[in-house]
Amino acid sequence: MQTVRWSEEATTDLVEIIDYIEQRNASAAQSLLSAIVQSAENLPLMPFLFRPGRVAGTREHVVHPNYIVVYQVGTDVIDILRVLHSRQQYP
Repeated sequence: MQTVRWSEEATTDLVEIIDYIEQRNASAAQSLLSAIVQSAENLPLMPFLFRPGRVAGTREHVVHPNYIVVYQVGTDVIDILRVLHSRQQYP
C-alpha cells in the first residue's frame, strides 16, 4: 500500500488555514483539521477516486466545500502538494 507524504507547502497551507479558523472558532478548526488529515490518510484506499487536478498529473479532493487537497499519485507514495481554500487562485 502507498504511503502519504506531505510537502512543506501543504503543511504550511494546513497550519495557516487552521490557525486562521481557530482564532474565530476553535472547535470548527479542530473538526476541519481532523477531516483534512483523515481524508489524506485514506487516499491510498482509492487514490484515483477524486477529480483530475487543474495541473497535469495531479488530483483534487474537495474535503469541505471550501477546502481542496491537491495530491499526486506515485507508485509507492501519494504526495500531498497543497491544501487550498476554494477561492484561492490556483495554479
